[in-house]
Amino acid sequence: MRMTVLVFLALGLMSCAGSANSTSNGKPSATMKPATKADAQAFIDRANEESAELGLKIARAEWLRQTHITDDTIALAAAAGEEGLAFRSRLVEESKRFSHLKLDGELARAMNLIRIQNTMPAPNTQQGRAELAQIAVDMDSMYGKGKYCKDDGSCMTLGDLSNVLATSRDYEELKEAWVGWRTISRDMRPLYERFTELTKEGANELGFDDLGALWKSGYDMGPDEFEKVAENLWLQVKPLYDQLHCHVRAALAEQYGEDKVALDEPIPAHLLGNMWSQSWANVYPMVEPYPGESSLDVTKSLVDQEYDAVRMTRRAEDFFTSLGMPALPESFYERSMLTKPRDREVVCHASAWPIDGEDDVRIKMCIEPNSEELYTIYHELGHIYYYLLYREQPSIFKGGAHDGFHEAIGDTVVLSMTPNYLESIGLVSDIKPNNRVVINQQMMNALDKIAFLPFGKLVDQWRWDVFSGKTSPNDYNADWWKQRVEYQGIKPPVERTEADFDPGAKYHVPGNTSYTRYFLSTILQYQFHRALCEESGYKGPLHECSIYNNKEAGEKFKNMLSLGQSRPWQDALEQLTGSREMDATAIIDYFQPLMGYLEEQNIGRSCGW
Repeated sequence: MRMTVLVFLALGLMSCAGSANSTSNGKPSATMKPATKADAQAFIDRANEESAELGLKIARAEWLRQTHITDDTIALAAAAGEEGLAFRSRLVEESKRFSHLKLDGELARAMNLIRIQNTMPAPNTQQGRAELAQIAVDMDSMYGKGKYCKDDGSCMTLGDLSNVLATSRDYEELKEAWVGWRTISRDMRPLYERFTELTKEGANELGFDDLGALWKSGYDMGPDEFEKVAENLWLQVKPLYDQLHCHVRAALAEQYGEDKVALDEPIPAHLLGNMWSQSWANVYPMVEPYPGESSLDVTKSLVDQEYDAVRMTRRAEDFFTSLGMPALPESFYERSMLTKPRDREVVCHASAWPIDGEDDVRIKMCIEPNSEELYTIYHELGHIYYYLLYREQPSIFKGGAHDGFHEAIGDTVVLSMTPNYLESIGLVSDIKPNNRVVINQQMMNALDKIAFLPFGKLVDQWRWDVFSGKTSPNDYNADWWKQRVEYQGIKPPVERTEADFDPGAKYHVPGNTSYTRYFLSTILQYQFHRALCEESGYKGPLHECSIYNNKEAGEKFKNMLSLGQSRPWQDALEQLTGSREMDATAIIDYFQPLMGYLEEQNIGRSCGW
């Protein structure tokens, strides 16, 4: 799964100077007249204007820190973040003046978003804001600078260790790489405990029980209702995951021996080709249904045709413009970080940035010419085009209909990167579609997307329990692995204790980025894809559809994207799909050929764990 950190949006920072008629804490003075609807509108207008100004300052400081990690850039980012938290707290306090008003329409939505958009609420004190801002930057930088250093003094980065997991078939070498990366997160544990305490205090001041309750309130429904929706979506796709797990486990047992991979137990986490077992794509050679059939791995073509980072990005841009979307501004190519600099520490984790909320959009990646990176670029440009298409919205409405929408846009486009599309742009040749080719392709996709779903669900399920106090600090790691066994059916390769902090080895935990968006985006992209294919007039199997160069589908796509978060997500979803409910049945439709294959292969096996 390609992940994007929406730094500008994730901060949720709006700024607003205190009203001349309010006290220093934002509460009405004794002589203040009751607020009116006109006052509320003036407040929102001022919040929109000043949020754009402060957002630009914070985005620039964060961009500098992530593309040039030094003590100075860390300090500058922390200071900017503290300023943002202070303005945010002041804005929320002042908004309470209007709580008695019966607002409606966009004004009511804007006022509510001010309350719930802050993904990292700080206590309303200078000391609390400063401490939280520093902890957030420290954890993020610990991750960005993390290395596993051996006894001989040699050190390996996350990229180095990930390459081992992706390519090695040596059980012990894989185990060392897996364990090695998790040494970087142990020291985060006390910081995360304090982070949880501070954000709970901040969330309480906003009227929420804890940070998890605040996050779940961002889906235009109550927190408990949303948790049920997420669980039901998972149950819709779980039968397909269970069949995939059973088949992959059998192949791993054949590779490493049943003494290491028992056929009725969870899979050891280090054998699935990915540092977090969130994608299993790298074990595809072990489970390839029909070896020798056409491959859609375009890495060789990219290398042979001398694709560099810019050309790969231009190729992705071409897909979006074929739908009738605008060309990227030239500043995008001038200001983006597309390759890893040789002279400084950077955060290579791919991300998309709306620096000024207008035309200054950028991506940050360390692009290599391979299939995975190409798909990641398409994903990141999905964010970029969402930014560009809702840029006319007021600052408060510059965001996805909900956060899963933002992650789904680029991956919806990736679903249209069919064999015929790849052949049309010269990256594959001599494609002769048949059932075997289809099964191979779907297996490759499922190892990425279907394997990801339980991980996408459990990261925030773990955090919701931590934030609520259901999981105590004494059980952080134990409950992390309880969730991973329950949802994913995987287990650690070595004993883990509470001296470890394995959640911190996943960027989005120290980076404080809600992860449910990725789970929802995986559901939504298939739902979007099915609707766009129907709009394009396509009549065949869903997995064969590409909307490339279809202006009718592109127009419907653009209309939804231009709404930003000005309307409830149900409205945006209905505009594109005709339904007001998220629905995972499009996944089942898409993967019907693979499901039949897996059920046949698993006859006689003991599935489950």
